Amino acid sequence: MPRTLKVAAAQVGAVGLSADRGETLRRMLTLLGEAASHGAQLVVFPETTFTTFFPRHLFHDQVKLDEFFEHNEDITQSLNVKPLFDEAYTLGVDIAVGYAERTPDGKGFNTAVYYSSLSGMVLKKYRKIHLPGTVEPFENPDAVNQLEKRYFEPGNLGFEAFRAPGLVKDSLKAGTTAGDAKAMAGKGDPILGMLICNDRRWPEGWRCLGLQGVELVMCGYNTAGWAPDLWGMRKPMTLEQAEAEALFSHRLVMQANSYMNACFSISSARCGADDGKYDLIAGSAIVGPDGHIIAESKTKGDEVIVAEIDLEDCRQGKEKTFDFDRHRRIETYGRITQQTGVVEPPLLQAEITNGIKS
Repeated sequence: MPRTLKVAAAQVGAVGLSADRGETLRRMLTLLGEAASHGAQLVVFPETTFTTFFPRHLFHDQVKLDEFFEHNEDITQSLNVKPLFDEAYTLGVDIAVGYAERTPDGKGFNTAVYYSSLSGMVLKKYRKIHLPGTVEPFENPDAVNQLEKRYFEPGNLGFEAFRAPGLVKDSLKAGTTAGDAKAMAGKGDPILGMLICNDRRWPEGWRCLGLQGVELVMCGYNTAGWAPDLWGMRKPMTLEQAEAEALFSHRLVMQANSYMNACFSISSARCGADDGKYDLIAGSAIVGPDGHIIAESKTKGDEVIVAEIDLEDCRQGKEKTFDFDRHRRIETYGRITQQTGVVEPPLLQAEITNGIKS
């Protein structure tokens, strides 16, 4: 039976360091309204949407730095952003949105929340786990820095999937039916998961969500089109070539991991040239469980990308090629959780290589 819903990515263009937060919020409200006018039931906003991507800057003034963070434990009541959640509730549209979180004990996290308009509350919070970059700025004074490791703690909430109510008609509820769990798979409320930016490049997070039957992964991001000090660059590239490479890598991981976990994905970019010089790629997209792009942004500015998806399309991969219960071999996967860095095999002994030559 079809389990259709209409989803959207709300791509946000350039936001400068001194941008007025009220104006940025108004832009987000406009995008939310546009998505709702197209019938979207769920809208995904980018990483740290409410401000510029401040981790590229070095701050010595703690007061100034804290202006980029939300300090209210209930993000829906934070004065800077409350109108977005209020409007989502009024429109009856669920939203996933990223922001910088400051906890009561002073810790910083790169965070995203999922707000259910039906429940009128945040259903799930996710904190970014794979923080890129460095603690200290690069020595190169012209480098584009990435100081997330300076401003944020690694996420501590794990990769937890969850269900969202009200998106799909006639979803089975707990206690309303009896039967084999496998036979009931794919018949309840949608199973969702969240990642943030660099997380999308690490298959472990996707697989953790996939093992919970995730049907839709949401990922906001800020990805530099030019950052050789951060990513490395063995071959000379023009700015255009570097941006094309960044877009290729972005599409690759979203499409491949959607396919390997038989799920849909929505990626939403903060893009454009912040302050006229910090270029961020676009590429916001909705990807199917077969790995194909269903819809993708056409600009590097504010834009809504909408598509109707059928979660029933996930069943083919989950029940055949990627039927984890039948095909996974966990007894051989120990190295994945037993070590972090690379441990190469021992070097060959000279007599072995000499023997090969002879």
